[in-house]
Amino acid sequence: MEAVAAMSFMSRPRPLSVAIARPSPLKARCFHFLSLSAPFLEKFRTHQAIPTKSPTPSLLIVRSCSSITAKPSSEMQKKRIDSKPDEKLRALRELFSRPGIGIDAYIIPSQDAHQSEFIAECFMRRSYISGFTGSAGTAVVTKDKAALWTDGRYFLQAEKQLSPSWILMRAGNYGVPTTSEWLNDVLAPGCRIGIDPEIDPRTRDQSYLVEASIKVKQVSLTLVPPVLIIEDHEATREQFLFSSDAAEELKEAVSRKNHELVYLYDLNLVDEIWKQSRPKAPQGAIRVHDLKYAGVDVSSKLSSLRSDLLEVGCSAIVISMLDEIAWLLNLRGSDVPHSPVMYAYLIVEIDRAKLFVDSAKVTTKVMDHLTSSGVELKPYESILSEIESLAAKGTQLWLDTSSVNVALVNTYKSACDRYIASLGNKSKSKTKTHEGPNGRPEGPTVLYRISPISLAKAVKNNAELKGMQNSHLRDAAALTQFWSWLEEQVHKNVLLTEVDVADRLLEFRAKQAGFMDTSFDTISGSGANGAIIHYKPELENCSVVDATKLFLLDSGAQYVDGTTDITRTVHFGEPTSRQKECFTRVLQGHIALDQAVFPENTPGFVLDAFARSFLWKIGLDYRHGTGHGVGAALNVHEGPQSISFRFGNMNPLQKGMVISNEPGYYEDHSFGIRIENLLFVKEVDTPNRFGGIGYLGFEKLTFVPIQSKLVDLSFLSIAEIDWLNDYHSQVWEKVSPLLDGSALQWLWNNTRPLAKQ
Repeated sequence: MEAVAAMSFMSRPRPLSVAIARPSPLKARCFHFLSLSAPFLEKFRTHQAIPTKSPTPSLLIVRSCSSITAKPSSEMQKKRIDSKPDEKLRALRELFSRPGIGIDAYIIPSQDAHQSEFIAECFMRRSYISGFTGSAGTAVVTKDKAALWTDGRYFLQAEKQLSPSWILMRAGNYGVPTTSEWLNDVLAPGCRIGIDPEIDPRTRDQSYLVEASIKVKQVSLTLVPPVLIIEDHEATREQFLFSSDAAEELKEAVSRKNHELVYLYDLNLVDEIWKQSRPKAPQGAIRVHDLKYAGVDVSSKLSSLRSDLLEVGCSAIVISMLDEIAWLLNLRGSDVPHSPVMYAYLIVEIDRAKLFVDSAKVTTKVMDHLTSSGVELKPYESILSEIESLAAKGTQLWLDTSSVNVALVNTYKSACDRYIASLGNKSKSKTKTHEGPNGRPEGPTVLYRISPISLAKAVKNNAELKGMQNSHLRDAAALTQFWSWLEEQVHKNVLLTEVDVADRLLEFRAKQAGFMDTSFDTISGSGANGAIIHYKPELENCSVVDATKLFLLDSGAQYVDGTTDITRTVHFGEPTSRQKECFTRVLQGHIALDQAVFPENTPGFVLDAFARSFLWKIGLDYRHGTGHGVGAALNVHEGPQSISFRFGNMNPLQKGMVISNEPGYYEDHSFGIRIENLLFVKEVDTPNRFGGIGYLGFEKLTFVPIQSKLVDLSFLSIAEIDWLNDYHSQVWEKVSPLLDGSALQWLWNNTRPLAKQ
């Protein structure tokens, strides 16, 4: 469970040597976990001063310098009995030759038009076409091949779910090509590769479609005034579908073999074969997020954002990330499973703000809330026409091209082209620039930069931290009741499946005050299923919880005042010495990171080795990041902070950020181990302040016992045993007042101090 974000440096609009300049796809970028969300983003370079953004960790892609070969998923698994042809692939390929389409390959990413990690069911196109249900991955279909890229968290899951018609590409493994490398290898030169630049045909305003051509026009310098595009965007976020950055990267990469990237604006090919069985768009009501939980009112947040706009010479910003909109407007929704957000766009100008959302979701209370904050309501589907109007009135626009989809960006570019053309028809002046009264170029301009809301949202205020602390204690009470119940059932030899266990946990959580939803699908894995890092048990093929095997439970909840995410690994019988050693080394890494003290301005990747070093000593490791940011009553994955071996994310950890501490170890087809707590960053009073800077550390949010039975005390130092005893003492002190009966007794039994023999 990992997510990272990216933030680029600020700079003011300035005249360029050409009228329109695209951000170069050759610029250094920080690719986050799940390069595979868009594996065609193939350049992985570090840059000493790149701040990063986005709920998503970077993935180091190792390229093969020789001819590319890959085994189909069917060769990596046990032989399957079912070898029927894939009817969905057949139907999709039939559309390739339809008049007006004429493509040789089609790319299906995971995300929706807002680059969300978790998406509504109606947008799960990659899952529908491939059968792979993991949250991260990219599918590519040619006329005779189909391949799916995913990262190490999902290798085992993809092996199980993909049919023999699909090739599984284990992104990040040696010799595995990126999507663009693979397309360049398997397609003859000069082919056409299709993508949907906007993703949801049902929300398109047809009168404002951008030209299908993807070639950037070069505007003569004699036109007055030139459109000003500032290249100030050095990073991309993990979870994107086809953001503007992603499309440009892909276009540049496939052009090396003279392939053409085709924007299919008129239809989405997967939707064409999904047809009537496609789930309907969500229609859940929006609710106001109470000020006692938000901590800062909407007017103050908008005022701060407008100050950011003025500082860089912009007059408007387009916001498309759903959690950023929800945070900024103190609203919460129910459009996306596990994430309390609503499908919307937001445009904030210096003197007004417009929310583009389905009005059927807006209650009277929400409407009053928006009106009092100076926010106007607009139809969701009118966003493109509003983008055009911004250019027509000469707006200096801030665009985060790592998150805004390519349809929005190209709409604004085309509108700027028309603005310039209209001026060119009126004036033949050869002046290169025409400045307004403030000394800036008149006419529409664009600043490409990461949204400032990402960082503002990540640094929690006191009310948000208080809500996170309170919700975690209630969650700990529910988990204690659950573990007490589960242990009793297992010892009574009651037959329970992994789904039964997940459902029962939900029942305990639902009884807690303020419970709203789970924060992700519960990962309930017994034995070998625990080695599937993001395993989701299904009723028809899940396992029974086996008392003789390790059991991994990764779960979380959305409360009205906070978001939780916790993993515990337990054994109901007698663990092997190998299991105990692996568990203990994971625990040592967890303790080392929890106790870390570090100077201000330290990026998370610097701390990652703290959590891995005890596994490294015996040649072990794990294929996921160590820590991801967590929202306050928002997305369970948020950026820009992360703790990961992927060293592209240069965002420093800052006071008030919430982050997970979750090292693990997984033996394929055998067992999985993970220990996860949430932490928040705090100031640490050190006896010295070298260089005159402050130092930071962590404070725990999660208080649930760590199973002592799995700990081999011979590996632990006295200081590490003291940490575990102190942690369990805090668990008892904080959680016991919320319990009674058998759950209280279970908590007492599982928080007793340990002593080295």
